[in-house]
Amino acid sequence: MKQPLLRIAALCGAALLATTAISVAGVDELPEDIQQELYNPEMIDPNQPVGDSAYRDWVAKNPPPWKIGYASSYAGNTWRAGVMNRLQNEIIPKWKELGLLEEVVITQSNLNDATQIQQIRQLVDQGVDAVIVCCSNPTALNASVEYAYNNDVAVFSGIGYLTSPYSVNSSANFVVGGRMMGEWMAEEIGGEGTILNVEGIPGASASDSQNVGIELALEDYPDIKVKGPIAGMWTDQVAQAEIQRWLATNPGKLDGIIIQSASELGALRALQQSGRDMVPITIGSELGALCYWRNNPDYVSAAIHAWPPGDDFEMIWNIMMRTLQGQGPKVQSILTKPIMMDREQMMAAIPEDCSEQSDQWYHPGIEAWAGKDFLDQFFLRPADPEAYDPASHPVAE
Repeated sequence: MKQPLLRIAALCGAALLATTAISVAGVDELPEDIQQELYNPEMIDPNQPVGDSAYRDWVAKNPPPWKIGYASSYAGNTWRAGVMNRLQNEIIPKWKELGLLEEVVITQSNLNDATQIQQIRQLVDQGVDAVIVCCSNPTALNASVEYAYNNDVAVFSGIGYLTSPYSVNSSANFVVGGRMMGEWMAEEIGGEGTILNVEGIPGASASDSQNVGIELALEDYPDIKVKGPIAGMWTDQVAQAEIQRWLATNPGKLDGIIIQSASELGALRALQQSGRDMVPITIGSELGALCYWRNNPDYVSAAIHAWPPGDDFEMIWNIMMRTLQGQGPKVQSILTKPIMMDREQMMAAIPEDCSEQSDQWYHPGIEAWAGKDFLDQFFLRPADPEAYDPASHPVAE
């Protein structure tokens, strides 16, 4: 029952938003093309917070260098490893050199909401200036987010949203991304057949939002039967095991697999080990899967980069730095659009000596994903955050 109910909720929510979105202050201040493409009430998660930001006139109470908390919810997949690689090897050294960062305190809650709530409060009590959370339950953390806000600590939710009015959220518009995946798959298999839907972590906003988009797309293709969903948990090993189990108990014809990164390499391995035809899957940014495509160029026609980990994390980091500096985010959720890569682009980007076993990720790059000029449009007082002068920071009263 979960998927039909989710679709009904999405459509009802979209209908409600259609009557109110024009009056939402933060969205109204965005360029018209961004409003239409990324904040269209018919193509946005109905629970995505799109009101004006609580941090429009906020500035960090302490001058830089700042102490940042990263309350991660999970560390068990290649996506999270990609985040940590960008954070530790690029972001931290860069911002320390700029004189704007003292340290980053990292916690892991292993998908336990109660643990993450406690860790956020501890970070606040330890004196951090801001907290980044990742891919978390959209409602469970709200009390701890308000606790942080009441203690002059801003909270930033990367790659998914929190419903608290005191959170600044960033990600791709995952409904748009899910629709891109669903439409691409439908066209790839000729508009008819049977596909398996492999979701990420059920209950996580990024996973559920992608499913909303997938369902909306496939409503236009009545000759496609959708099986599942099964949970791949955004982890290749889990996805491989779950797909193999599904294939073993469903011997009928299968024409494609819609799967969320980071799980597509697991889907490829499951198909290879099953002895079945290598039906199309939705490839994201996992290099192993992209390498399989490079070695078999006629396998599929495109990949869809919905959340390259390093670029995604750098996006919320840059939003956080701008907010700490007092640039004033206009809207609660700052959204970008997934990037589609065609065969020619893939052949140019993925080296010939790539490995199909690679657990690394391809990144379009932060400027392509959410560069400075793009983010400027979401702030009331935009400026280059890397050029901020610590001596100019307002003195707390």
